[in-house]
Amino acid sequence: MTPSPARSTALRVVALTSGVAIGMSLLVPFASARPSDPPGPSAKDVEQSERDVRERAAEVGRTKAMLAQADGELDRLAIAAEAAVERYNGELVSLRRSQEAYRDVQGRLAEANRRTEEARAELASFAAQVYRDNTGYDPMSSAVAGEGGPQGFMDRASMVKMLAERRTAMFREVEASKTVAGLFRRQAETALDEQEAATRRADEAKRLAQDAVVTQQEAVQRIEADKRRLEHRLGKAQAKAAKVKRARERALERAKARKARADFPVPRSPAGLLSETRGAVAVQAALKWLGTPYSWGGGDANGPTNGIAQGAGIVGFDCSGLTMYAWGQAGVRLDHWTGTQWTSGPHIPISELRPGDLVFFATSRSDPASIHHVGLYLSGGRMVEAPYTGARVRIASIHRSDLIGATRPAG
Repeated sequence: MTPSPARSTALRVVALTSGVAIGMSLLVPFASARPSDPPGPSAKDVEQSERDVRERAAEVGRTKAMLAQADGELDRLAIAAEAAVERYNGELVSLRRSQEAYRDVQGRLAEANRRTEEARAELASFAAQVYRDNTGYDPMSSAVAGEGGPQGFMDRASMVKMLAERRTAMFREVEASKTVAGLFRRQAETALDEQEAATRRADEAKRLAQDAVVTQQEAVQRIEADKRRLEHRLGKAQAKAAKVKRARERALERAKARKARADFPVPRSPAGLLSETRGAVAVQAALKWLGTPYSWGGGDANGPTNGIAQGAGIVGFDCSGLTMYAWGQAGVRLDHWTGTQWTSGPHIPISELRPGDLVFFATSRSDPASIHHVGLYLSGGRMVEAPYTGARVRIASIHRSDLIGATRPAG
């Protein structure tokens, strides 16, 4: 029997019953949340629909296990993709610094070459002057028959000695200038080599990140198709229960977003921003963009931007782009990279977190080099984050197995 269009539509919008479904439900833009929004289904409605499912679908448990396994694969791929993206962001920071170092040493080399040429020109001018003034001499003839007699000879000898010493000093200055220029030339060559190496590393990191994101997106499409197939097997009762549950989660999330904004009003401090105030400013700035798409490479100190690669054409933030923007609004400049954001201030115990602190996640909790994600702490174990490609800026828990630590940026 062919399902009606309305029934087919209802089946297509079935929500995921696993952790990813809850995560995706957090992506509803805050702009859609208004105080007049309907409250959504009650907890009793959800309970009744789930009771119907338990009574009518013995296959629910087995299907949920399959969905949980698929969600685990998505989480793993999202972490791999984000780690690759952040490595690329780090290589861009290194490339920019090596370019600056090369430009700096090139300027120093040019100045050293200029000083060397000036010293050479001064030495040549000195030699020409000595020749014109005929201050060279034949000791015997000058002593006997030279102008002024023996006393004149002594005067001329003293002058020649002084000129010889000056010539020696000028020779030394030329040699010293050549030595300095040679040093800067070697430094310039080293800086150029590092710039070229950084460019190669950035290109390779970008390629790996692109491959990781493509793999993640392909897995998302495949797993979503599997989920839709499995959800259809649960029948009409399961579809209705998932729809009711998703509606309630969205209503609760809208309320959560409204409360988060109310909890962090824009502080007013005529005496200037203190650390706590800066954190509150950063939080308010990040909450402004709830629901904004994740965009690889997206975000700067002014807000969401077009990303790169899979983020091209998507105006949004990646994880470090969002935190860079948020703290930029509080007057603190951060790099667009979790690597330097981790070292941007003192590390804070999780038990002492304050609004605005940066919370980091890593594949190895003992190795900061493996950090792949950063969020902005709110309160009560919650953070605002740009999670991964295909998701949106949302509020989520910090209590994950890959939480490595926190930093309070120092302005």
